[in-house]
Amino acid sequence: MLDNPPMLTIHRGHARPDAALLEAFRGAQTSHLVDAMDGRGALDFRIKPMDDANAAFVGPALTALSYPADVVGVYGALAEAQAGDVVVVANDAYTATAVVGDIVAGMMRNKGIAAFVTDGLARDRAGIVATGLPLFAAGIIPASPAANGPGVVGAPVTLGGQHVRSGDIMVGDADGVVVIPLDRAPAVLERLQAIRAAEAKAIAAVEAGGAGNDRIAAIVAAARIIGP
Repeated sequence: MLDNPPMLTIHRGHARPDAALLEAFRGAQTSHLVDAMDGRGALDFRIKPMDDANAAFVGPALTALSYPADVVGVYGALAEAQAGDVVVVANDAYTATAVVGDIVAGMMRNKGIAAFVTDGLARDRAGIVATGLPLFAAGIIPASPAANGPGVVGAPVTLGGQHVRSGDIMVGDADGVVVIPLDRAPAVLERLQAIRAAEAKAIAAVEAGGAGNDRIAAIVAAARIIGP
Protein backbone atom coordinates (compact mmCIF):
# COMPACT_ATOMS: atom_id res chain seq x y z
CA MET A 1 0.00 0.00 0.00
CA LEU A 2 1.35 3.43 -0.96
CA ASP A 3 2.04 5.87 1.85
CA ASN A 4 -0.41 8.72 2.14
CA PRO A 5 1.10 12.08 1.12
CA PRO A 6 1.49 14.78 3.79
CA MET A 7 -1.53 17.00 4.23
CA LEU A 8 0.53 20.03 3.20
CA THR A 9 3.86 20.46 1.37
CA ILE A 10 5.58 23.86 1.31
CA HIS A 11 8.37 24.83 -1.11
CA ARG A 12 10.42 27.86 -0.02
CA GLY A 13 13.32 29.88 -1.41
CA HIS A 14 11.89 31.16 -4.71
CA ALA A 15 13.28 34.31 -6.34
CA ARG A 16 11.35 37.54 -5.82
CA PRO A 17 11.20 40.57 -8.13
CA ASP A 18 13.09 43.71 -7.25
CA ALA A 19 10.79 46.30 -5.67
CA ALA A 20 11.55 48.90 -8.35
CA LEU A 21 10.83 46.43 -11.17
CA LEU A 22 7.56 45.44 -9.54
CA GLU A 23 6.51 49.06 -9.04
CA ALA A 24 7.19 49.82 -12.70
CA PHE A 25 4.30 47.52 -13.64
CA ARG A 26 1.81 49.18 -11.27
CA GLY A 27 -1.13 50.58 -13.18
CA ALA A 28 -0.23 48.75 -16.39
CA GLN A 29 -3.23 47.85 -18.53
CA THR A 30 -3.52 44.09 -18.96
CA SER A 31 -4.20 44.38 -22.69
CA HIS A 32 -0.98 46.36 -23.13
CA LEU A 33 0.96 43.70 -21.23
CA VAL A 34 -0.41 40.94 -23.45
CA ASP A 35 0.61 42.97 -26.52
CA ALA A 36 4.08 43.31 -25.00
CA MET A 37 4.28 39.50 -24.80
CA ASP A 38 3.11 38.81 -28.35
CA GLY A 39 -0.43 37.95 -27.35
CA ARG A 40 0.53 35.63 -24.49
CA GLY A 41 0.21 35.72 -20.71
CA ALA A 42 -3.49 36.27 -20.06
CA LEU A 43 -5.34 33.81 -17.84
CA ASP A 44 -8.52 32.18 -19.16
CA PHE A 45 -11.40 34.62 -19.76
CA ARG A 46 -13.52 32.93 -17.09
CA ILE A 47 -11.18 34.09 -14.32
CA LYS A 48 -12.71 37.45 -13.51
CA PRO A 49 -12.86 39.84 -10.51
CA MET A 50 -15.61 39.72 -7.91
CA ASP A 51 -15.69 43.52 -8.09
CA ASP A 52 -14.70 45.42 -11.24
CA ALA A 53 -14.29 48.63 -9.24
CA ASN A 54 -11.61 46.99 -7.07
CA ALA A 55 -9.75 44.79 -9.52
CA ALA A 56 -6.42 46.53 -10.12
CA PHE A 57 -3.38 44.95 -8.50
CA VAL A 58 0.25 44.05 -9.04
CA GLY A 59 2.45 41.72 -7.02
CA PRO A 60 4.69 38.65 -7.04
CA ALA A 61 2.94 35.31 -7.24
CA LEU A 62 2.86 32.87 -4.36
CA THR A 63 1.56 29.70 -5.96
CA ALA A 64 -0.44 26.90 -4.42
CA LEU A 65 -2.25 23.75 -5.50
CA SER A 66 -5.48 23.10 -3.66
CA TYR A 67 -6.89 19.77 -4.74
CA PRO A 68 -10.47 19.66 -6.08
CA ALA A 69 -13.05 20.07 -3.30
CA ASP A 70 -10.29 20.88 -0.81
CA VAL A 71 -8.89 24.05 0.74
CA VAL A 72 -5.66 22.95 2.48
CA GLY A 73 -3.47 24.53 -0.22
CA VAL A 74 -5.23 27.85 0.34
CA TYR A 75 -4.59 27.66 4.08
CA GLY A 76 -0.93 26.94 3.45
CA ALA A 77 -0.61 29.90 1.07
CA LEU A 78 -2.33 32.18 3.60
CA ALA A 79 0.25 31.20 6.20
CA GLU A 80 3.25 31.54 3.85
CA ALA A 81 2.34 34.73 2.00
CA GLN A 82 4.14 38.00 2.64
CA ALA A 83 2.52 41.42 2.47
CA GLY A 84 2.18 42.42 -1.18
CA ASP A 85 2.08 38.86 -2.52
CA VAL A 86 -0.59 37.65 -4.94
CA VAL A 87 -1.85 34.23 -3.84
CA VAL A 88 -2.38 32.15 -7.00
CA VAL A 89 -4.26 28.92 -6.36
CA ALA A 90 -4.70 26.18 -8.96
CA ASN A 91 -7.79 24.11 -8.17
CA ASP A 92 -7.94 22.00 -11.35
CA ALA A 93 -10.77 24.34 -12.43
CA TYR A 94 -13.07 22.41 -10.09
CA THR A 95 -16.70 23.60 -10.19
CA ALA A 96 -18.63 21.66 -7.54
CA THR A 97 -17.34 23.54 -4.47
CA ALA A 98 -15.73 26.89 -3.75
CA VAL A 99 -12.05 27.12 -2.85
CA VAL A 100 -12.24 30.50 -1.07
CA GLY A 101 -14.81 32.58 0.80
CA ASP A 102 -15.18 35.90 2.55
CA ILE A 103 -13.58 34.86 5.85
CA VAL A 104 -10.30 33.72 4.28
CA ALA A 105 -10.42 36.74 1.94
CA GLY A 106 -10.67 38.95 5.01
CA MET A 107 -7.68 37.21 6.61
CA MET A 108 -5.66 37.78 3.45
CA ARG A 109 -6.58 41.45 3.41
CA ASN A 110 -5.58 41.76 7.08
CA LYS A 111 -2.21 40.22 6.24
CA GLY A 112 -1.58 42.72 3.44
CA ILE A 113 -1.90 40.24 0.58
CA ALA A 114 -2.34 42.15 -2.69
CA ALA A 115 -4.84 39.82 -4.42
CA PHE A 116 -6.14 36.27 -4.69
CA VAL A 117 -6.42 34.47 -8.04
CA THR A 118 -7.85 31.00 -8.69
CA ASP A 119 -9.18 28.89 -11.54
CA GLY A 120 -11.69 27.50 -9.04
CA LEU A 121 -14.82 29.06 -7.59
CA ALA A 122 -15.53 31.43 -4.71
CA ARG A 123 -18.43 31.83 -2.30
CA ASP A 124 -19.88 34.76 -0.32
CA ARG A 125 -19.45 37.39 -3.06
CA ALA A 126 -20.89 40.25 -1.00
CA GLY A 127 -18.58 39.47 1.90
CA ILE A 128 -15.56 39.20 -0.41
CA VAL A 129 -16.30 42.57 -1.98
CA ALA A 130 -16.67 44.09 1.49
CA THR A 131 -13.13 42.97 2.44
CA GLY A 132 -11.65 45.13 -0.31
CA LEU A 133 -9.34 42.33 -1.47
CA PRO A 134 -9.09 42.04 -5.26
CA LEU A 135 -10.25 38.46 -5.79
CA PHE A 136 -10.45 36.70 -9.14
CA ALA A 137 -12.21 33.37 -9.65
CA ALA A 138 -13.96 31.41 -12.38
CA GLY A 139 -17.36 31.88 -10.76
CA ILE A 140 -19.48 31.74 -7.62
CA ILE A 141 -21.07 28.76 -5.85
CA PRO A 142 -22.40 28.44 -2.27
CA ALA A 143 -20.93 24.95 -1.69
CA SER A 144 -18.01 24.76 0.73
CA PRO A 145 -14.89 22.54 0.35
CA ALA A 146 -13.30 20.06 2.72
CA ALA A 147 -9.93 20.52 4.45
CA ASN A 148 -8.33 17.09 4.16
CA GLY A 149 -5.43 17.79 1.79
CA PRO A 150 -3.16 17.21 0.17
CA GLY A 151 -2.11 20.73 -0.74
CA VAL A 152 1.11 22.21 -2.09
CA VAL A 153 2.51 25.73 -1.71
CA GLY A 154 5.34 27.34 -3.67
CA ALA A 155 5.70 24.84 -6.52
CA PRO A 156 4.92 25.85 -10.13
CA VAL A 157 1.27 25.51 -11.13
CA THR A 158 -0.79 25.70 -14.30
CA LEU A 159 -4.10 27.52 -14.26
CA GLY A 160 -6.16 29.40 -16.80
CA GLY A 161 -3.90 28.10 -19.57
CA GLN A 162 -0.74 29.66 -18.12
CA HIS A 163 2.26 28.29 -16.25
CA VAL A 164 2.93 30.29 -13.07
CA ARG A 165 5.94 30.14 -10.76
CA SER A 166 6.24 31.77 -7.37
CA GLY A 167 7.94 35.12 -7.93
CA ASP A 168 6.41 35.74 -11.37
CA ILE A 169 4.76 39.15 -11.62
CA MET A 170 0.95 39.12 -11.62
CA VAL A 171 -1.06 42.10 -12.88
CA GLY A 172 -4.84 42.37 -12.78
CA ASP A 173 -7.58 44.78 -13.77
CA ALA A 174 -11.26 44.59 -14.67
CA ASP A 175 -10.41 42.74 -17.90
CA GLY A 176 -8.56 39.85 -16.23
CA VAL A 177 -5.14 38.73 -15.03
CA VAL A 178 -1.78 38.54 -16.79
CA VAL A 179 1.29 36.60 -15.65
CA ILE A 180 4.73 37.99 -16.51
CA PRO A 181 7.52 35.43 -16.08
CA LEU A 182 10.11 36.93 -13.75
CA ASP A 183 13.00 36.24 -16.10
CA ARG A 184 11.23 38.10 -18.91
CA ALA A 185 9.98 41.05 -16.87
CA PRO A 186 12.69 43.63 -17.80
CA ALA A 187 12.24 42.95 -21.53
CA VAL A 188 8.43 43.08 -21.21
CA LEU A 189 8.67 46.38 -19.35
CA GLU A 190 10.86 47.88 -22.06
CA ARG A 191 8.43 46.85 -24.77
CA LEU A 192 5.47 48.04 -22.69
CA GLN A 193 6.71 51.64 -22.93
CA ALA A 194 6.61 51.54 -26.73
CA ILE A 195 3.14 49.97 -26.74
CA ARG A 196 1.80 52.62 -24.35
CA ALA A 197 3.17 55.38 -26.60
CA ALA A 198 1.65 53.86 -29.75
CA GLU A 199 -1.69 53.34 -28.00
CA ALA A 200 -1.78 56.93 -26.77
CA LYS A 201 -1.11 58.17 -30.31
CA ALA A 202 -3.90 55.99 -31.74
CA ILE A 203 -6.40 57.11 -29.09
CA ALA A 204 -5.55 60.75 -29.71
CA ALA A 205 -6.21 60.26 -33.44
CA VAL A 206 -9.64 58.71 -32.76
CA GLU A 207 -10.56 61.48 -30.31
CA ALA A 208 -9.62 64.00 -33.00
CA GLY A 209 -12.20 62.42 -35.33
CA GLY A 210 -10.18 59.73 -37.08
CA ALA A 211 -12.13 56.82 -38.57
CA GLY A 212 -9.24 54.71 -39.78
CA ASN A 213 -5.45 54.44 -39.90
CA ASP A 214 -2.64 53.44 -42.24
CA ARG A 215 -2.79 49.78 -41.21
CA ILE A 216 -6.51 49.48 -41.93
CA ALA A 217 -6.10 51.36 -45.20
CA ALA A 218 -3.32 49.00 -46.33
CA ILE A 219 -5.40 45.90 -45.55
CA VAL A 220 -8.43 47.27 -47.42
CA ALA A 221 -6.29 48.37 -50.37
CA ALA A 222 -4.95 44.82 -50.72
CA ALA A 223 -8.41 43.26 -50.53
CA ARG A 224 -9.78 41.01 -53.23
CA ILE A 225 -12.85 42.79 -54.61
CA ILE A 226 -15.77 40.74 -55.95
CA GLY A 227 -18.59 42.45 -57.73
CA PRO A 228 -19.10 45.93 -59.19
